[in-house]
Amino acid sequence: MSDDAPPTSFPPLEDDVTLVSPPGEKTDEEVAIGHAVDRLAERFPKVPRDRIVELVHQRHLEYTGAPVRDFIPVLIEHDVKRELAAEIAPGA
Repeated sequence: MSDDAPPTSFPPLEDDVTLVSPPGEKTDEEVAIGHAVDRLAERFPKVPRDRIVELVHQRHLEYTGAPVRDFIPVLIEHDVKRELAAEIAPGA
């Protein structure tokens, strides 16, 4: 596999190098992302939670190295909500 190939699986959110928190403690960003997953799971009950976590994690990786992190959980939730709505929309 070449170095340019996308990863076939994603590391857990805790492994994101942009998050620096003491072991056993979650950053505000991690907590907010967890809440976003919960809200998405409630909004899309027919979508397996693992699928939601995967999508959220994919979006989170897109923000690796972003200098301003305050709105990342909101942006991730918005993007995943739009993607899931398009997937389950009639005629999609």
